[in-house]
Amino acid sequence: MSDAGLQAARQKMIDAGVSGPAIEVFSTFYRQLESGETGLIREDTIEPLLDPPMLADVDISDEAATDAIGKTVIIKLNGGLGTSMGLDKAKSLLEVRDGLTFLDLIARQVLAAREQYGARLPLVLMNSFRTDDDTLEFLAKYPELAVDGVPLSFVQNQEPKLRADDLTPVEWEADPTLEWCPPGHGDLYPALEGSGTLDALLAQGFRYACVSNGDNLGASPNATIAGWFAQSGAPYAAELCRRTINDRKGGHLAIRKADGQLILRDTAQTAPEEMDYFTDEHRHPFFHTNNLWFDLQQLRDTLVERNSVLGLPLIRNEKTVDPADSSSTPVIQIESAMGAAIEVFDGATAICVGRDRFLPVKTTNELLLLRSDAYDLDDAGHLILRAAASPEISLSKAYKTVQAFERRIPSAPSLREATALRVRGDWTFGAGVKVLGEVELTDEGRPGTIPDGAVLGGASEA
Repeated sequence: MSDAGLQAARQKMIDAGVSGPAIEVFSTFYRQLESGETGLIREDTIEPLLDPPMLADVDISDEAATDAIGKTVIIKLNGGLGTSMGLDKAKSLLEVRDGLTFLDLIARQVLAAREQYGARLPLVLMNSFRTDDDTLEFLAKYPELAVDGVPLSFVQNQEPKLRADDLTPVEWEADPTLEWCPPGHGDLYPALEGSGTLDALLAQGFRYACVSNGDNLGASPNATIAGWFAQSGAPYAAELCRRTINDRKGGHLAIRKADGQLILRDTAQTAPEEMDYFTDEHRHPFFHTNNLWFDLQQLRDTLVERNSVLGLPLIRNEKTVDPADSSSTPVIQIESAMGAAIEVFDGATAICVGRDRFLPVKTTNELLLLRSDAYDLDDAGHLILRAAASPEISLSKAYKTVQAFERRIPSAPSLREATALRVRGDWTFGAGVKVLGEVELTDEGRPGTIPDGAVLGGASEA
């Protein structure tokens, strides 16, 4: 059935208007899946990356930094709806703090960098078909973001979910939109090419791209890193951070023993029996931030040479066609990670940056942190840590969705002098609450209230 399955999937993509490069990439992955490829990276095939260059050691002249940022485009991944947080629109439309959304802060960061360096510095968003309209409507209030000849957005591709039993495109009459899935962030490259955005950027004289997740407000335009990357001559670079015990789930770079090439290994590419190696922050001391830099011309040349197929490693993702219904048809989603492109380019490199470059919001834990006084927000849209160290936040399932979170914590408590806040039960916080040191609120078996102006401190429990 596999030949028929591939042809059916290709035809479905053609009928839906999916670009040629995306169809070829999907077809390559399909053949790997058909042959039994798992995408696993075994521990005995890699060596840990132990001594990457450090941003703190970089010495770049102001002239070189200004020249490089003037040739750079900022690309943000903006396809997510934030469904795990109870959202049904672009996650980037969520208010972060002071009435400002992710998109507000991203726009302010880009505009401030333009003014500082006299650079064109386009902002380009990789949206999904679910986020493109809302995003562009919102950004209409920033008409100055437009750069001649460069689109403000392009839309990531979609591909059919495949039945797990025979690899044919799944059919789901209850909701045909669930028959489709995004191909993972590795779709960045075929989407850049197929949309014409890559050629448009090159035609306008841009040479470098800085790519990051839209929910990572730490990844603001950085001329020093741009200058370092330009002077390195590398085709591709990844930003890393030093791992802590709280960073065990994130992907990491490693050195492939067979050829000495840097590669990315994610959780889905690790065998269950080898997860202890993967999560060992001492064995693999740096994690991958998903902040990337690449040379646009070298990317274009490589895509031409490889007929649009970079050859990223396969990620096989087993799901059900309706994620909310575990009894629905089992499917396989073919995915890839954009960071895995590091193994495609000879001479690819990495740089270890400060933790201020990694401020993602994946859960309401991080949202609470960024809304609190542990961080200040400056006029350029940068969040600046004011606490001695970022406190650990752990909220119970009662706070999982943004709506539930905001009902219980309408005003963020002071966390500037906190080291940890762990909320085990269902607590509603009053205004002006202050957390000192390490605090744990226990599960009382019923909702509780922290009164206005309360001070929670030490090892006390409410």
